[in-house]
Amino acid sequence: METTSGAVAQAPAAEGGQQVSSARRTVDGYLQAPFSWYGLDEAFTGPRWLMQVGTSADGAVEHGSIGHGDEPSVKNEAGSTAEPKEKFAVVVTVAANPSRRSADGTGLLEATSVSSAAWLAGVGLLSFTWPGQMDHSLRDDWLDQQTETAWVLADDLEGADWSTLSLPVDGVPTPFHYRESEFGWVLAGSTREGVHVGAYGRGMSAYGLGFAMIKDISAYA
Repeated sequence: METTSGAVAQAPAAEGGQQVSSARRTVDGYLQAPFSWYGLDEAFTGPRWLMQVGTSADGAVEHGSIGHGDEPSVKNEAGSTAEPKEKFAVVVTVAANPSRRSADGTGLLEATSVSSAAWLAGVGLLSFTWPGQMDHSLRDDWLDQQTETAWVLADDLEGADWSTLSLPVDGVPTPFHYRESEFGWVLAGSTREGVHVGAYGRGMSAYGLGFAMIKDISAYA
């Protein structure tokens, strides 16, 4: 990711709303990635679908998301005691890149980390939600504020807002940072394959999930 502010501006559009709908089912960007993609393992037998990839300033694919379960729409869930009808989990794969020069040599591309995966997952969850009794016209301001909060939380993975959860990645127990909110859950960790994995969801428990490398991403198209 080039800069925090650049990613903040792009993440909601990349993860939710009409822009994603028009970009779904396109596998080209995923095939350009120099890293392996991750999704839920074979224990999950429901629908799987492509979302969208994110690129750095020099055009390199740096992260992307794979959806599982019901395709979520933006919903007002806060304050509701009813179980949400949509049950989904989205897995975000982030390339593990060091800080480096951009291709044109004019800037420095920010290093990626587990915090990057946690932040992208947090913003992804927010993009499908807004709080109760809020007018649509105020949602952008709320989303900006919550996006900043998601970054602060992601930058402090050892803080009290996070707990540790062990989940299998390619069959190997792996520690994840995990937190819940009224909107759903978010988690993030790293794999042995040199990528960071984040995930977010609603209506599906994170405790029973497992992750695995996707052998053929083109099959998702």
